[in-house]
Amino acid sequence: MRPGLALGSVLLLLTAGTVAAVPGRAVTLPERMADTGGGTQLITAEAPGTGSATGSVTWWDRRRDGRWVAAGSAAARFGANGLTEGGSRKQGTLTTPTGLYGLPYAFGTSNAAAWTDYPYRRVTEQSWWCQDNGSDAYNRWVEGLPADCRAAESEHLVTYATQYARALVIGFNYDRPVRGRGAGIFLHVNGRGATAGCVSVPDAAMRRILAWVQPGRRPHIAIGTASGPTAVTRY
Repeated sequence: MRPGLALGSVLLLLTAGTVAAVPGRAVTLPERMADTGGGTQLITAEAPGTGSATGSVTWWDRRRDGRWVAAGSAAARFGANGLTEGGSRKQGTLTTPTGLYGLPYAFGTSNAAAWTDYPYRRVTEQSWWCQDNGSDAYNRWVEGLPADCRAAESEHLVTYATQYARALVIGFNYDRPVRGRGAGIFLHVNGRGATAGCVSVPDAAMRRILAWVQPGRRPHIAIGTASGPTAVTRY
């Protein structure tokens, strides 16, 4: 989504009663989820309700004993119109899609070699994210716009130097894109306010997340609200 406003935060989908209570220890959010993606790193983006444009992001490590431990957290921003269920989201609604998603790769306008081990693409003057529903490159990074992808329906990534200084692609509508559902959903640095559908955090938090995330640990992001839905849906 074109980040015309600001960039926003994430929340995860919960399932009550999936973990037995341990005396003296609070059950963590990942332990209450139906699905965490199967890896040992998880980012949760939580909003107070579906109409909220703010919330929090927490990143978690899973220990060998199965316990999830928070590695850090930050205030977050979501879409200007709050959150909506990922499977029925419509492009252009300024909403952040709920669900459980992979994180295909990181990108940014700066050289990340010194501060992340994650697969990383450097933004250039030719870097675009195609959001044109009529294009074969819909919801994909392109170096130079294809003939069937209109500039007015795409993001020229270098234009958003603040937001895209450091970012992670969120795998919403990515593996098998559905036209009209939405394109260009990222976890990135805050802009001036709410986002157009992304999740955003302060720059210092984004730096910490990219230093922490490791591809071999199969990280995912879960976006949702504290009250539900009652099961995490993968998209």
